[in-house]
Amino acid sequence: MSIEIKNLVKSFGTPPLEVLKNISGEINNSEMLAITGRSGSGKSTLLYIISSLDKPTSGDVIIDGRPLSSMNKKELHQFRNQKMGFIFQFHHLLAELTALENILMPAHKTKEVASKEKLALELLNEFGIANKADRLPSQLSGGEQQRVAIARALIMQPAFLFADEPTGNLDSANGLLVMNLLKKINKDRGTTIIYVTHDQEFSRMGTRQINLSDGRIV
Repeated sequence: MSIEIKNLVKSFGTPPLEVLKNISGEINNSEMLAITGRSGSGKSTLLYIISSLDKPTSGDVIIDGRPLSSMNKKELHQFRNQKMGFIFQFHHLLAELTALENILMPAHKTKEVASKEKLALELLNEFGIANKADRLPSQLSGGEQQRVAIARALIMQPAFLFADEPTGNLDSANGLLVMNLLKKINKDRGTTIIYVTHDQEFSRMGTRQINLSDGRIV
């Protein structure tokens, strides 16, 4: 599944301020693409549009030959749930649910909780936190919480994983652990990973980098 980006423009406010300026390109299957750039360069905006969480002012994103603009709200929601996983700077775990229950949250939408529990336990084991399955988020360290969030993003076995500053809220040791996990996921599962980072060391861990400056690829 490849992603084609066609002439993306994104403007905000009145008078309109262009944050993305006619961006085009292609993301190949199984790539681990780092989007880099200074604060305000448009990198998170680009990620959100590619991942369907935001809409461009003009232009389109085509995934596996299908334009996102051609999908209605229900189709887009279904496509997102089945094909995409999301990781953010903050883990967004539900405080009242255990680590295992948080991982299984996306499976509730498709009524696959029972059939996905084995995979959830396997992910916890793979990520080195098998003994934390019954812990609440408040009983986990920051790095452990982010690993639970990554497992949640993977539970529906998505083709694409989108990460917005996934290490931004972690110390350097936990940040490196998370990036090594993402690299392993990309290599072992063939998952296409697109991530935003301002860390030069972490950007070099991808298979390719694009750098944004003032809304353009440079």
